[in-house]
Amino acid sequence: MITEKILKKHDIHPLLQERWSPRMFSDQTVMESEIQLLLEAGRWAPSSNNLQPWRIIWGAKGSKTYDRIFECLDSFNQKWAGNAPVLMLGAFKKTNAKDKENFHALHDLGAFSAHLTFQAQSMGLAVHQMAGVKHEKAHAEFKFTEDYHVATALAIGYYGGDRSDLPEDLEKIETPTSERTPRKDFAFNGDFKETKNTSEENK
Repeated sequence: MITEKILKKHDIHPLLQERWSPRMFSDQTVMESEIQLLLEAGRWAPSSNNLQPWRIIWGAKGSKTYDRIFECLDSFNQKWAGNAPVLMLGAFKKTNAKDKENFHALHDLGAFSAHLTFQAQSMGLAVHQMAGVKHEKAHAEFKFTEDYHVATALAIGYYGGDRSDLPEDLEKIETPTSERTPRKDFAFNGDFKETKNTSEENK
């Protein structure tokens, strides 16, 4: 039986405990077979009614697709994302088979990304997930139809690289440690209670 004492030690699976989102990566090539394995892991993510609404655009560094994805990132992420050997865009289909709004599609894309992320961690690969995407530009650039929304981006590569290669403002915040909101502030065995986001205060 898992006790509160054990939980306080963060005695969770190492894949979860050791994962972090770097802005620097090793220059080791990520092979296409490895990329396909990450996508396969994502493929098995749960989704509402098994609709699997995610759509992924990916490119390896040196390819035109990589450059096109990079140009769809916002200016902040462009300062560092070019360090990653692989870039991806994550989109989702906004409607279900009955052309009704799929309220769960963004959640399902997140599940896809989580599956991919922990498969990557098991392979020694790091994943940095990004919200900073020029959504409309990406939508047009990759010829998505109106039924899709480009929501996120991923930077993927082997852990490594030199922190000093980052711009000074990013070098200062590049660390594998981060604050997390205490469980008592987001999980309630009873009624919801509004709480302050202490992780924001500790950044």
